[in-house]
Amino acid sequence: MSELLARTESVCPVCLRKLPARRELRGDQAWLVKKCPEHGVFETLVWRGPPDIRTWSRPKTPYRGGPRQAEDERGCPWDCGLCARHKQRTCTALVEITSRCDLGCPVCFASSREGSAPADPDKEKLQDILERVWRRTGGCNLQFSGGEPTVRADLPELVEISRRVGFGFVQLNTNGIQLARDPGLAVRLAGAGLSSVFLQFDGLRASDHTALRGRDLREVKQHAIENAGRAGLGVVLVPTLKAGVNQDQLWEIVRFGVERSPVVRGVHFQPMAFLGRYPQAPDPRARVTLPQVMQGLQEQSRGKLKLADFSPPDCEHSLCSFSARYVVNPDSSLTRLGEPKNCCCTPQPAVRGALRSIAGTARQWAGQVQPDIALPASPAREEDPFALFVHRVRSHSFSISGMAFQDAWSLDLERLQGCCIHVAASDGRLVPFCAYNLSASDGRAPHRQESWPCKS
Repeated sequence: MSELLARTESVCPVCLRKLPARRELRGDQAWLVKKCPEHGVFETLVWRGPPDIRTWSRPKTPYRGGPRQAEDERGCPWDCGLCARHKQRTCTALVEITSRCDLGCPVCFASSREGSAPADPDKEKLQDILERVWRRTGGCNLQFSGGEPTVRADLPELVEISRRVGFGFVQLNTNGIQLARDPGLAVRLAGAGLSSVFLQFDGLRASDHTALRGRDLREVKQHAIENAGRAGLGVVLVPTLKAGVNQDQLWEIVRFGVERSPVVRGVHFQPMAFLGRYPQAPDPRARVTLPQVMQGLQEQSRGKLKLADFSPPDCEHSLCSFSARYVVNPDSSLTRLGEPKNCCCTPQPAVRGALRSIAGTARQWAGQVQPDIALPASPAREEDPFALFVHRVRSHSFSISGMAFQDAWSLDLERLQGCCIHVAASDGRLVPFCAYNLSASDGRAPHRQESWPCKS
């Protein structure tokens, strides 16, 4: 027996034709079901176990502001710009500054593109893209991505340009190899205005790294964190979770980060999406769903973290992420900050959640305590337990979060239209992350390879 949760739209994983779809509940598992007239029925597991998907909700009043790309006959997910159907503003803009990389990760979605990497866009082109993003969004957080951004020698100059354009929070998405190799790089980036390092970090065992990255990178990650910390940069550990590889390392990764607070500002788990070439539908057992991550954190921590700690997002669609925020106590234990917020039956303005997320992410993931929230040094603080706790919250807060990206099998256009993480395309359009990286089962990607004639 199944229960209909919602009707939505998706795409065929083979031809990318747009299809009607539905979310179904079977026991404690939610499935996305769709049928292509040419390639048959596809059923994809999207939620497994508690918390109950029916109560994991954060309804929002759609945001329709800002410049929009007019839809033509193709519609969502092809007419990005953003298109008129999109329901959320940009919270974080990703700018890919290179396609080159100094790793060959077996799980990298960008590896689906064969041949030599195209030439890097020059600084003038990137400044134009950054200025367009700033004008189109009215201000948001910024992440430099790739490829591997640190292979560009002019990365500090690009950070400076982004700050001059107006971006207040600038983050680097990196594997950490160059940060570990060159201690001065973190100093130069911090001096240019970088706020945070979004560091690929897949576990504490050599096998975790070799399975996901092709080599043991444990020392590299340690040195990268140390060098970033000395430069005053905040670090977020970003594990790609693969079933049967590092799913049992959730709590160990959190503990590793907590022990390095306040340099490490949090852990952001990302279950692996099946992007690139996957000729066959992935086995449901290969999917790590968000509730499994939350359950694993509770079980592996022996209750130090609780399922009830985690809340659905203010910004993106509720099925896309979870988060909780803690203070790291002097003994390295964690105290949950605030009350967990689950189902809210009254829709809230989407833009309000986005603006709250922009500010909260910048505060949480940046390395330095900002002057406007730092407490003055005074003997009174030592005598005031509340003031001492507030200072600890400001300096040693720690976030635990997760985000489930979508692939051709799991793509749900209701979720996609609530996306707030947008990639800045070379022509200035803003493309939701999961649309930009969407690929058919043979690896062809309509947004990354715009010459490919996709079906709709």
